[in-house]
This record gives sequence, structure tokens and C-alpha cells, in this order.
Amino acid sequence: MFNKHNLKKIALFALLAGSFAACKKDPADPDDHDHDDHGKEFKYVRVLVSDESSAKLTQIDPFAAAITSYDGKFPLANLYATASGRYAAVLYGANNLVEVFDTGLQSHEDHVDVANNPKWAAITASGIKPTHFKSDGAESLIFNDGDGTLSVGNEADFNTAGARFTTVNAGLLPHHGAMAQFGNGTYAVTVAAAQGASPTRVKVINKTGAQVHASTLETGAIHGNATDGSNAVFGAFTNSANTAGGALVVRQTGEQRMIPNPDGFGAFRLGTILYAKSAKKFIGYAATKGAYMIDLVNNRMTTIYSGTDAIQCKTDYAGKNLFVLSLDGKLRIYDLSSGALKKEGQAIGATPAADTYKPVLEATARYAYVAVPSAGEVHQIDLENFSNVIKHKVSARPVRLAVLGFENSESHDH
Repeated sequence: MFNKHNLKKIALFALLAGSFAACKKDPADPDDHDHDDHGKEFKYVRVLVSDESSAKLTQIDPFAAAITSYDGKFPLANLYATASGRYAAVLYGANNLVEVFDTGLQSHEDHVDVANNPKWAAITASGIKPTHFKSDGAESLIFNDGDGTLSVGNEADFNTAGARFTTVNAGLLPHHGAMAQFGNGTYAVTVAAAQGASPTRVKVINKTGAQVHASTLETGAIHGNATDGSNAVFGAFTNSANTAGGALVVRQTGEQRMIPNPDGFGAFRLGTILYAKSAKKFIGYAATKGAYMIDLVNNRMTTIYSGTDAIQCKTDYAGKNLFVLSLDGKLRIYDLSSGALKKEGQAIGATPAADTYKPVLEATARYAYVAVPSAGEVHQIDLENFSNVIKHKVSARPVRLAVLGFENSESHDH
């Protein structure tokens, strides 16, 4: 028989069970946080911007609508978020210098700590013409076009006074190269037959630069790559005449193969390769040909967007969706699990095709960020309603953009 004491115990148990269920969130779901304000960006997302003519970097804190400037070394810095989300590599390619910017944000999966105020980290690199950047885990990797070396840095050293990236010399001739990090600690690197020539081969090296797997396949000119940790995919022409293209797939075990471009593609190469982490998909992009899914299982490419007017093609921060921005100012969002178009609409004004520096794009789960050089602004576009736009005045000519931090609004004290 139930009495009042039993009923109180049952009620207390139900309350505790409900509280436990409410706290048991999936940290992988960026929209599943108790303290998010859904009319805003996540609290710990940051946007870093560099300028065409000014050496200053600008950090936008979208949640707080705060803008802060920092003195960099040179204008036209290329910006890349590290895999951890905390840091940005700042590459001054023409000036043979790399610096690192520290947001001070540190993720603990279910919450984010503020380890320090935003600042320049201590580490630098001085390879000749640093151009390509990749990051995996705590490791950052740079390909130096001017001398064919790699620069490697670990985040444990980033705030150590006087720290430098270490140099890996794999005996490569100077060229406009690319590289990928594998999960087993090796690297895939492009190889050019002559100094300054386009690379036409890829080999696998270890962290000292020694060859682990030789190239087994010669292609036409190679440009752009991405990796899932086991496979590195490079955009390439299929022969020295550069009359047809495809994707060169290099496995960390050394096997190499080509996936041809779709039939009727013509004498084009997908010069940018992306890997969408959450969707586990590779995408190839060329401005005049559009965006294509690269299917490693079935060895084929399928069309995502086939327009000739795309000026930006990016995955969102989590790697779930693909964003394509075209000259007419339209933004298209594709679900990468299926390749289907989810949403399209006018996001910014039209861009003249002749502009040297066109708008650049990054996105989170909630907003697209477009740096508009002609306006001196970054437009924060609501993905639910493209007409809801917050315009951040950042600098005279913003031309580079990176999203940093975490799609999380939980702090340690919640």
C-alpha cells in the first residue's frame, strides 16, 4: 500500500531522474546546450579578419558584438584555424614569416574555459614563402613553397618564449606544394621534377623527412588537397598535357589511384579539395566548374553545384554542410550527408567578376560570415533568415577570414 512517505520517495526519484536526463547532453550536438541564446551566435565562437593594406588583425566576438584590433606584422595575412579551435596560424607568405594568434579559449568538451585573454602566441616560423597550412590534433604543419621544406609546430610549445616551428627537409625542390597529415604520423607531400615546376607526384614521408612510400603514379599538375587521416586526396590533371583531370588518392599505406572527373568535364582540375569532418565526405571545387562530391568508396565524382560563377566554396565549422557563394551574391547551403540543396537566397550584393579580392566566406551552424572588401565589413548572416544581417565594421579592406573557438556556450561555472 502506498503511503505519503512512499509517494514522496517516488516524486523525489522522478525529479532526480529528470534532472539527470536533462544534464546528459551530447557535446557533439552544437545546438544542445542549456545556456545558449538561440538569437545569438555561440558564446565561444570567434571570427578573425585580416586586411589588404593594414597590418592589423580584427577579432569579432559575435555573441558579445565586440570588435578588437591587434597589431600584426604585415598586411594580407592568410588565416587558418588549428584543429583544436584555440589558435589561428597567421601566414605572411610574401614576408617569410608565420605567427600564431591565441584566442585564449580552451575546450573541455562539455564546457569552455578562458585560459587567457586573446593575444599573440610566442611561437614563430620563418620558412621561405609559407603557403599551405594543415592541422591535426595538436600539430600544425606548413609547406614552404620557397625552399620545399615543412615547418612543424605543437600547441604545447605555442606560448613558450622563443619557441620556433621545427623544419623538416624531405629533399623536395622548391615548388607550390601541398601536404597532408596521416593518422599514423606520416605525411603525404607533393614532389616537383624541377625547381618552380608544378608538382606531378606525391610521396609519403615520416616526421624526419625520410621517405616511407615512394610515388607510384605520375599525374599532370597537382593543386589542393585534404585528408581524413587515412586517405589524402589531391586535385590533379591526369597527364602532362593537362587536358583532363581527376582526384589523386594517396593512402597512408602507400597505395595511389586516380578518380576521374565526371564525363564531359573538359580540361579542368578541381584546384581546391575539402574534407567535411562530421559528414565524412570529400569535396572538390573549381571556380569555373562548381563543387563535386568525391566518393572514395565507389571511385566516382557527383555534382553538388555545377555553376561557373562560384567565388567561395566552404564547409561549415563542424563539417556538416557545404556553402557556395556565387558572383550574384546568392548563398547556397547543401546537406553533405546527401548532397541535396537545403537553402538558397540572396546573401550579399553582386560582386564584379574583375575584382581582385572578392568576398570570402566562413560559417558556423547558425551564421555565415562574409568579409566584403568593398564595404570594409563582415556580414553576419542568419542561416534561418538570410535577410537578418549584422554588419561588423572591421577595417578598410577585409580580405581574409577564419572562424575560431567552439560552437558551445557552456562555461565552467554552469
